[in-house]
Amino acid sequence: MIYPITNIALIAAALGSGLIAGIFFAFSTFIMQAFARLPADQGIAAMQSINTAILRSPFMAVFLLTVALSVFIAVMAIVYWRGGVSILMIAGATLYIVTTFLSTIVFNVPLNDALDKVDGRSAEAAQLWTTYLNDWTRWNHLRTVASLLASCAFVRALF
Repeated sequence: MIYPITNIALIAAALGSGLIAGIFFAFSTFIMQAFARLPADQGIAAMQSINTAILRSPFMAVFLLTVALSVFIAVMAIVYWRGGVSILMIAGATLYIVTTFLSTIVFNVPLNDALDKVDGRSAEAAQLWTTYLNDWTRWNHLRTVASLLASCAFVRALF
């Protein structure tokens, strides 16, 4: 254990990244599969609705707070270097910031933005939907694993 405030940050980041991993896991393992079984216009409408709702949900607070905690944890790991504990802290922070947060911004958000612009009843909608399902889910698998590993690294740093 490094310092009480850092321990609190590690606990909160472990919970946050674990919660985010669970949400991503749900999307990867059954939500996107369920949407894929719907006609394209219905699947598109459902995902568009989720993409709108998620921006105003507690998900965003947890998602972004965990980024801030990860930055704090990485700084504390460097400033108060403790060997293996600091490496675990930096690993967890890097996994969350780079692989969970930045991959969301670089890959999943542009896919969501493109989907938001399509009319589900248009001729190109079915092809876009098929591509979207494959690409979005592939990147979501990565986010799921990275968030879970970040949570594990934060927990391990506590012990």
